[in-house]
Amino acid sequence: MRLSCCLLYIALACLSAVAADLAPTGTLRAAFLNGNPVQGTVDPKTGEISGPVADIVKELARRAGVPYTITPSNGAKDLIERLNNHTFDIGLLAYEAERSRQVDYSGPYLLMGSTYLVSSSSQIKTAADADRPGVKIGAVDGNAPTIYLQQHLKNAKVILWKAAPSYEEMIKMFANGEVDAYAGNRSRLVEAAERYPALRVAQDNFTVLEQNIVVSKGDSVKLKIVNDFLNEARSGTFLKDMLVSAKLAGVEAPKPDYAVQR
Repeated sequence: MRLSCCLLYIALACLSAVAADLAPTGTLRAAFLNGNPVQGTVDPKTGEISGPVADIVKELARRAGVPYTITPSNGAKDLIERLNNHTFDIGLLAYEAERSRQVDYSGPYLLMGSTYLVSSSSQIKTAADADRPGVKIGAVDGNAPTIYLQQHLKNAKVILWKAAPSYEEMIKMFANGEVDAYAGNRSRLVEAAERYPALRVAQDNFTVLEQNIVVSKGDSVKLKIVNDFLNEARSGTFLKDMLVSAKLAGVEAPKPDYAVQR
């Protein structure tokens, strides 16, 4: 009886320590980029949040024995600033080298394909087709796919937008030659092409980006808790089940032996 009580006490003490390190206010406060289905989706009628962020945060909170909140964030800059100001405890964010100097990254929870959206009549069939002289590619400034293109395109020109235009506007831009393609994550672009017959998605990706969990810079204890969870999740079915539930296109769960691309 005494042994059982001791073991229970130790377990509760460990749980309390994890909760204190992961959620110092007593509630796990998480954020994700609003409008990115690879991270999460907000129901426009109910405000309910679903997708990877909901599954991951719920499980982390359950393990720590704390309640949780999830907040849509308006861009990576906002998420990073609020994370380092300790308004959030964790966030979901695609890996990018400059961002990694501001926050600390876990290993990936998903691998996201990045590709092009084009007019259905476009001659651009593959990612390589887009990197040619005279091709103009629209992209949102500061987004991970945009940063990748700025660093790797050899011939095409990137046209930077502060925010993505509506798909109706984009169709007009393609028609008048203002841009020839739009760069973004495959999951989002596949959704657009399914809704608009005048649009099509390139056959392949120009890159595959990691989607990760981030913590404030230098918070090694919290980062270890997150990485321990993700290491376990990659070895089991948690991430694959999450993908099936979210019905995401162009996204895959990293394998247990996945080598971090940094």
